[in-house]
Order: sequence, then structure tokens, then C-alpha cells
Amino acid sequence: MYTKTLLSLAVTSMLAIPAMAKDPYSKPNNSWITLSGTVESVSPDRFMLDYGDGMITVEMDSPGGREGGYKLVKGDKVSVSGAIDDDLFERTTIEASSVYVESLGTNFYANAVDDEDPMLVSISTPLAVSKTVVAGKVTSVDGREFTVDAGPTKITVDTSGMAYNPMDDKGFQKIEKGQRVSVAGTLDHDFFSGRELMASTIITLSPMVGS
Repeated sequence: MYTKTLLSLAVTSMLAIPAMAKDPYSKPNNSWITLSGTVESVSPDRFMLDYGDGMITVEMDSPGGREGGYKLVKGDKVSVSGAIDDDLFERTTIEASSVYVESLGTNFYANAVDDEDPMLVSISTPLAVSKTVVAGKVTSVDGREFTVDAGPTKITVDTSGMAYNPMDDKGFQKIEKGQRVSVAGTLDHDFFSGRELMASTIITLSPMVGS
């Protein structure tokens, strides 16, 4: 079976960090997703990722060389970071820019480091299957849910499982329309069809527009 070789650019013991962008949130129409899971199968320039509640195809450009490379294999626990494109939820495909392999504590990149990558992502270990991070602009709020414009598509974020209510007036954080946020959580069964994310943590990246 063909196994994809990835070019190793950095090795860490606890964190895997892609290239730092000059301004991670300067492109409001772009979005970024980090999804953890287990490699189910590998084929040229892509592999199938089991994210706990389903499968998704991960595409990755061929690396520039094999020196210091690693052959991705079935069973590897990985965290994939990449941009969401127009066809993500139709084709259930992620165009990955980097793949973190837990057993190696190493982040692999499809191409050379690009300082225009739209998001700085820190990956904590051990990896939790189905864990994901999505960043975008809040377009609407409704009770314990709000909608994030993640570039070409919108994602509904459910906060009902959080220890506090980030939508009320009782704490420092209050999610409102116009804010840019980063949401970490788990995928429910309908994520790639219903586009819903169960939030565990929410970080406000910018103040509300007009404040």
C-alpha cells in the first residue's frame, strides 16, 4: 500500500505550531480548521481520517523532498490543520497545510513554511479524537447557540455543554454579533451535514464591531 511521505520541519515534545502569520485574522473571508483523529487509510496525496463520529478525506500537497521524511500509516493519531474551501461540506474534504503526528511529537508541512498562513494553531497532547477548532466572525446569536461565518460556509455553535453561559451578562465574556472568535469543541453526528459544533471553550479574538 502506498504511504505518503511528509517533510518534517519541526519537532517538539508537547506542542506543534505551524508558521506564525503576520496578521492571523486579517482575512475575514478565510477560515481555518484543526481536526484530530486516527488515520484509517492512506493513498497518494491524501488519507482518510476517522474523527470519531465519521470519516473525512484529507488532501495534502506532495512535500518538496524526502529528507527527514515520515511515511504516514494506518493507526497514526494526527491533528490536521488546513483552510476550509467552498466544497468542504459537500465533498467532506480538508485541504491540509500541516499534519501533527502524536507519536512523533512532530508537525509535518505539505510545502515550505508560509508566513501567510491565516491561523496560528497550538496542539495539546494527548490528542482527543473528534476535537476541532474553528475561527470566524459571529453573524447571529440565539439562546445558547450562535452562528460563525467560517469563510465560505456558516457553522452553528452550541454552548449548552459549557460550564458557564458565554451568551449571558453574568461574566466577562459575552458573545455578540460582529465579534471574531475561535471555538474549540467536538463534532456531533451532523457536523459535516448540519454544520454544528459542540463548544468546550471559546476565545474572543476581537471586540464587537463598533465598540
